Amino acid sequence: GIGKSLLETYLQRPNHIVIGSVRDPTADYTTTLTSLPTAPGSRLILTTIESTNFSDPATAISSLPDEITHIDAVIANGGGGGSKGGIPLDVVAPGDITDVVNINILAPLALYQATRTLLQKAKAPKWVSVSSISASIGGVPKFKTHLAAGYGIAKAWLNWLTVAIGSANDWIVAFAVYPGLVQTDLGNRSAKKLGLEQAPTTVEESSGAIIRLIDNATKETAGEKFFDAVRGTELPW
Repeated sequence: GIGKSLLETYLQRPNHIVIGSVRDPTADYTTTLTSLPTAPGSRLILTTIESTNFSDPATAISSLPDEITHIDAVIANGGGGGSKGGIPLDVVAPGDITDVVNINILAPLALYQATRTLLQKAKAPKWVSVSSISASIGGVPKFKTHLAAGYGIAKAWLNWLTVAIGSANDWIVAFAVYPGLVQTDLGNRSAKKLGLEQAPTTVEESSGAIIRLIDNATKETAGEKFFDAVRGTELPW
């Protein structure tokens, strides 16, 4: 998915320590991640974060080696809607929304609180929330996102958290990105609902666009804003 592509790209940059998280450190995919090629001076540190366990981010950060004295950027890419996130507004149960909110907003909140101290020690720290077009309140009529009520509510709340992080801390550049309709399992399912054979954006195109935004982001150009990563345009909250 997008997370793996972001990981691969950063590991190809020299002298980068990339901290990744997995839900299950015993799963087969961890071998794939630890075997990814790296540029000179770069390496991967894998931690365990299960999004429904809100103590995991703090545990993961406390387990980092002493050489990690700061974090330059946090990309909050975890989340998803699952079957509960795609239930229409008229019939969704409040409990279903709660489950989606836990993953998409409370988990990033715990991640922010766990990483804040190390972010503050960086020269130009950045927080990036991987959001969704469903999060745009202004876009609800156009994109009919009431058809996925839980996911839209949760991602809109994530956008609020993003603005709050940047507003509360003048030393950090915090912004949200819509990665596009991407050729992942979730993206392709959404594309089929729209009558498309598959999503139009490749994982590599999406991750590359996100990284370009991160590279060029300043407080003035990106702080507390919401972007369509692929198009490079600002979206309405």
